[in-house]
Amino acid sequence: MNLILLGPPGAGKGTQAQMISERYHIPQISTGDILRKAVKENTSLGVKAREFMEKGQLVPDEIVIGIVEERIRESDCSRGFILDGFPRTRKQAEALQTILGKIGKSIHHVINIEVEAEELVRRLSGRRTCKNCGAMFHLVFNPPKREGICDRCGGDLYQREDDKEETIRVRLKEYERQTAPLIEYYQAKRALRSIQGVGNKEQIFAEISNILDKNC
Repeated sequence: MNLILLGPPGAGKGTQAQMISERYHIPQISTGDILRKAVKENTSLGVKAREFMEKGQLVPDEIVIGIVEERIRESDCSRGFILDGFPRTRKQAEALQTILGKIGKSIHHVINIEVEAEELVRRLSGRRTCKNCGAMFHLVFNPPKREGICDRCGGDLYQREDDKEETIRVRLKEYERQTAPLIEYYQAKRALRSIQGVGNKEQIFAEISNILDKNC
């Protein structure tokens, strides 16, 4: 079973991908993780990616696509995989289609987790990070025992630039701009299944599992 998880920042894709991976015994493939791994291991594509990452530039599509292809060819993907964070654009989706065609695979489901923009702002803007150990807290969902102080090491908590409301709204607009064509692309292939990403993680996972179990 080969899956793609779509959803804006803060929709809970990473959490759901982990839960799917544990239940269905297929690996979660996060583009951020596999990029960092390729860089750390000094693969040929990792070396190329590092050049862009060290300059603070986006890694070009052809490098990201190449690293994804290498990953889905690994033996642990023989029974399936979950793509989390890829594809982000129609161009990447079309490249993925070509890659899968070469190795005799296809995408079975594209799960689109929908969450209202104001809820996403509430989720993301409430995050706080420890300056010392990097521990994460949330003012509503996981508040520290003492305001502004890390429970783990006693360090100061701060709000990252990425978690400020104005930055979040820019990120959400960019996501909508890039992803609307992607949603249309998978709708046309009758692979898209949209769910509401509200409620607790178990409720959302139950909806996803219902889709996957009916169509295994």
